[in-house]
Amino acid sequence: MSRIGRLPVPVPTGVDVVLTGSHIRVTGTRGTLERLLAPSMLVRIEDSTVTVNRPTDTTMHRSLHGLTRTLIANMVEGVSRGFVRQLDLVGVGYRATKQGDDLVLTLGYSHPIRYTPPPGVTIEVPVPTQIAVSGSDKEVVGQVAAKIRSFRKPEPYKGKGVLYRGEKLRRKAGKSGKAGKGK
Repeated sequence: MSRIGRLPVPVPTGVDVVLTGSHIRVTGTRGTLERLLAPSMLVRIEDSTVTVNRPTDTTMHRSLHGLTRTLIANMVEGVSRGFVRQLDLVGVGYRATKQGDDLVLTLGYSHPIRYTPPPGVTIEVPVPTQIAVSGSDKEVVGQVAAKIRSFRKPEPYKGKGVLYRGEKLRRKAGKSGKAGKGK
């Protein structure tokens, strides 16, 4: 039995879960999320919990078991509490500002980068060197954070770039013996 898949998903008060065939809809204070689940998985809603069972022990059903349970748990958590992904800008002159809903980044290029987030995702800039991406869908929040990070990935020599909060960057030494090898 899957250690993750066998755990029931608790549904907090204020969250409504509706299952129609293999289509699930979760509604809460932060919005509504919908997803089409694998039709072979057996999903049951009982009282204030959602349980996921698998029909057989084949490799495909074993892999879908934990995945289905985790997707449902992320939907329930997203509509009740939401998800936040924090980014840090490291580098001289690197900064972020908000103009309306758009994020404007100055990352050492000859032009500023303007990024418009998709619906359901909000971007906040508490400090010019910090960005907070928040929303109810974990997948979309992570994708937006990865897109912002891709504008200037961290480089290992000076450590400059857009980093996730708490990310440890492996630094490289650079050229060795640059000076001192004379004739």
